[in-house]
Amino acid sequence: MSDALWWQGAIIYQIYPRSFMDANGDGIGDLRGIEKKLDYLEKLGVDALWISPFFLSPMKDFGYDIADYRQVDPMFGSLEDFDRLTKKAHERGLKIMIDQVLSHTSDQHAWFQQSQQDKNNSKADWYVWADAKADGTAPNNWLSVFGGSAWQWHEQRQQYYLHNFLSSQPDLNYHSAELRKAILGEVKFWLDRGVDGFRFDAINYCYHDQKLRDNPFKPRAQRKARGFSEDNPYAAQYHYYDNNRPEMLDFLQELRKLMDQYQGISSVGEINTEDSLQSISEYTSKQRLHLGYSFELLAGERSADYVRQTVSTLQNKLENGMACWAISNHDVERVASRWSDDGQVKPEQASMLSIMCACLRGTICVYQGEELGLGEAQLSKEQLRDPFGIKFWPEFKGRDGCRTPMPWDKNKQHAGFSQGSPWLPIAAEHLAHTVEQQQQQKNSCLNRYREFLHWRKQRKSLRLGLIEFAEAKQDCLAFVRVFESEYTLCVFNFSAQYLELDLGFLLAQLKLDGQIDNLQKIDLGCVNARIDKHTLQLPAYAFLLADINKT
Repeated sequence: MSDALWWQGAIIYQIYPRSFMDANGDGIGDLRGIEKKLDYLEKLGVDALWISPFFLSPMKDFGYDIADYRQVDPMFGSLEDFDRLTKKAHERGLKIMIDQVLSHTSDQHAWFQQSQQDKNNSKADWYVWADAKADGTAPNNWLSVFGGSAWQWHEQRQQYYLHNFLSSQPDLNYHSAELRKAILGEVKFWLDRGVDGFRFDAINYCYHDQKLRDNPFKPRAQRKARGFSEDNPYAAQYHYYDNNRPEMLDFLQELRKLMDQYQGISSVGEINTEDSLQSISEYTSKQRLHLGYSFELLAGERSADYVRQTVSTLQNKLENGMACWAISNHDVERVASRWSDDGQVKPEQASMLSIMCACLRGTICVYQGEELGLGEAQLSKEQLRDPFGIKFWPEFKGRDGCRTPMPWDKNKQHAGFSQGSPWLPIAAEHLAHTVEQQQQQKNSCLNRYREFLHWRKQRKSLRLGLIEFAEAKQDCLAFVRVFESEYTLCVFNFSAQYLELDLGFLLAQLKLDGQIDNLQKIDLGCVNARIDKHTLQLPAYAFLLADINKT
């Protein structure tokens, strides 16, 4: 594979910089902290680092409210720190991807400061402004993800402005050609600085319906999880008009044209629409985004059948794009807790789920701490910093439980994360699962995942191959990945029960009849299934990886 296509089937490690590693002792992770841990990341076996926002920001939404796209917030370091981190990462063969929040800014951004002044300045239409209804109420019924109306009255302009998230995060107006030109300039700034790609946050929110039509009501039975609580009023609407507008597809082609002027650039769009799988297909076709990323495996049910149906559905919809799968990130409960059978974190289950995800067809994002099998940190309301959780407590406890600092060494102050008081508490339940401890344990989640990732690099079938699913019975996920003559059989027991499968019947479903004698179990410590003649034995949360030398 050429270096230009490095992202195909890659493992991308997401870093939430506030919580990864603090190098200056102020209790907040920073760019120099990431640099200190590059050896760890290289040894882990990932291909790229996705760094969540580190730009200048008032931090109302912890960096996803950007006040200047081109400046590093002092709490994270400087542009020189970023340049050095990029250089050091590249020396280790690691790519650097950064978050870009293109749909909105902070209300402290210079663009908004000018736009809000009056209706006639040069940036007056760079944000979404609208007159009140005759009775003075908001222009329509659109809601904010973070609660309440998506419209905020602005006394100086005597108009409302749109905010799909916090009221301090005004939405940009992509119907303005000058705004689109300016946004492309912000992206170009980082391309010129040597980044290898972008993760575009909330990319489907860039455009709105210019007629400002009301969103229709959605019955509770149809409010499937999309990364926010079904009790959130936002879930009670079909979001047809406030995001995912058809004009977005043309802009993505403009964006791709810019990225294609640089060598080896990749883009991942976070897409959360009424039909995210269909949107991923559209957003990644016809020279738009390289990859699409959604909440299907981040917020959906824990079952082998659900994973099979979700992945199969997307594969059938994709034209020439590629999926990007993740089971944990900075916005959802950690998978070791979220997909637990009984709410208790089980290292063997957490390990199986992460390896399962990395065997799916597509590019894979793994969230910091997932390789350790960390569960969700339990915080009190008083400990929360996330405005989303504070607003909806206790029905929704926010995102802080997955954002607590990385536990590096239980014998060091604050688990080795910082010499100062951490911005969020170190989770007591994480102290038994630190990096330092797991590195010493042969069969730990960390060492199992590390061994698997290094083996995966050599398997073109897992990085680039097609995928074919079997209709395995019980809560078992079975599929084969195929690249040219390389076949990799993958079988995962999602349940806490011991399972037995007829290997001959399983292979027949995968159109591999008569290949049972050519099946060879992969010799990795993490592969804990057993084969007895023609029977596959799967203890609780066990899995099989096998090579098939097809004749």
